[in-house]
Amino acid sequence: MRGAGRARSAGTGALCVLAASVLWGTTGTAATFAPDVGPLAIGAVAMGLGGLLQALAAARPTARDASRLRARRGTVLLGAASVAVYPLAFYSSMRLAGVAVGTVVSIGTAPLASALIERVVDRRRLTRRWMLAALLGLSGTVLLCVAEAAHASGGAGRRSVAAMLLGVGLGLVAAATYALYSWAAHRLITGGIPSRAAMGAVFGIGGLLLVPVLLATGAPLVASWSNAAVGVYMALVPMFAGYVLFGWGLAHVPASTATTLSLLEPAVAAVLAVLVVGERLPVAGWSGIALVVMCLAVLTAPTGARPLVRGEPAHPGDAPAPARARTTGV
Repeated sequence: MRGAGRARSAGTGALCVLAASVLWGTTGTAATFAPDVGPLAIGAVAMGLGGLLQALAAARPTARDASRLRARRGTVLLGAASVAVYPLAFYSSMRLAGVAVGTVVSIGTAPLASALIERVVDRRRLTRRWMLAALLGLSGTVLLCVAEAAHASGGAGRRSVAAMLLGVGLGLVAAATYALYSWAAHRLITGGIPSRAAMGAVFGIGGLLLVPVLLATGAPLVASWSNAAVGVYMALVPMFAGYVLFGWGLAHVPASTATTLSLLEPAVAAVLAVLVVGERLPVAGWSGIALVVMCLAVLTAPTGARPLVRGEPAHPGDAPAPARARTTGV
């Protein structure tokens, strides 16, 4: 039955996004192994080289769909510009506010930004299930953020408080740009452009935009083998492999659902910060992680097939018809 097929498709998409989120959750910890490399260089090598690798891997399907991509160049360029800004804001946020807080703010507020974009631009209604999951996930990320901030401010002075606030502000910029490029890629994919072509174009152009930043700030990356190894890992594993998985996920679930599922990333980052980096996580932080896990359980639990809303594409690759408001959720 078509409904059962759609449910399985959404489940596969959710698993792809969750796998990508686990890979992304390792980036903050990996960056700590290259302390001499600035956040701009880390962001540029990770997303820049990762994006260019995506473009190379998707060169053939991108060439086949070049005319359709050109017809949607506004969406492609919006996504590419967001791809270029996101890592610079994200890694700077983590450097200023700490791995856990920077990740929590950047990823934790992205679902709200994504839902707002879909509500305004696509006129999607938010399901009760999505709202419950978002409430649990955001509550968990806030708890985690507060716990880490309280721990970090034990001996903090005025300068560290200012750095924390700047880091949180950059985290909000990262969240907005993450939501924007997720929405742009999802819009291209649901408009009939294959996932590999859409992601290759958006991330390839975004990677090109980051090349000047890498050339200007990347000298420390080649100063030692350990720094170079961190750069190669960031580009190949969380960025290249992670965003290939994310692209597959966006072919099956809305951008707001994908960004909500990626709330797993700050939980993974916080656990790795404790196990590998040696940071301490208070009880409130572990409670926040538990709420994030509950959020993911709500979003990924199987549901009965729902009737297709008028104007919604029957399959992920079909173009949606301009009709009534659609519903966001899985």
